Amino acid sequence: MQVSKHEMIRLNLDGNDKAELKILCLGAHSDDIEIGCGGTILHLIKQYPRCKITWVVFSAIGERKVEAQHGADGFAGKERVERIDLKDFRDGFLPFVGAEVKGAFEELKQSIQPDLIFTHTRRDAHQDHRQLCELTWNTFRNHLILEYEIPKYDGDLGQPNVFVPLERDEYEKKVKKLMETFGTQRSKRWFDESTFLGLMRLRGMECNSESGYAEAFHCHKIVI
Repeated sequence: MQVSKHEMIRLNLDGNDKAELKILCLGAHSDDIEIGCGGTILHLIKQYPRCKITWVVFSAIGERKVEAQHGADGFAGKERVERIDLKDFRDGFLPFVGAEVKGAFEELKQSIQPDLIFTHTRRDAHQDHRQLCELTWNTFRNHLILEYEIPKYDGDLGQPNVFVPLERDEYEKKVKKLMETFGTQRSKRWFDESTFLGLMRLRGMECNSESGYAEAFHCHKIVI
């Protein structure tokens, strides 16, 4: 960690940009990871160019499966994605097939030991999102887990406590890639540039980001 006179404490995951940081990204639907932590992924691969990413989407069917693949390629890059797993669970029904979803998590636990995990927040109004968060914590009990936020009609945004300031090229690329990649979602009123930029601007204000933009997360347990 390092701190200056005019900044909050900043956590450096290992102090070594040559480290092979292992990241696990979990999303219920094809655009969740990109919306929730896309800018942070872009930031981390710049800071840790040798990082390896496992990208798992639980409901990726038809056109949305293609979009999920493009999302992983566009944000993480083929050279950094160690594994991409696009599952075909039915959208909206994850809690009702909990045994099968739990089995997928158990398989993940046997095949990867990530340094950092991104997942949904436990107070998310979408039932699929909450299910994944609960199983993330049940499965990975000794890991750094950051819960990302998804803006939506339900108005369930909370008060995050971990912030990642983004540089201009990172937040602009995030929004550009979202709009280019997820054509199936562009008919939704909330899925537009102003929504994504507005939330990142708010979080940037809250952490005094130099660029004015940031992504934010909920962290319920951290060991220093």
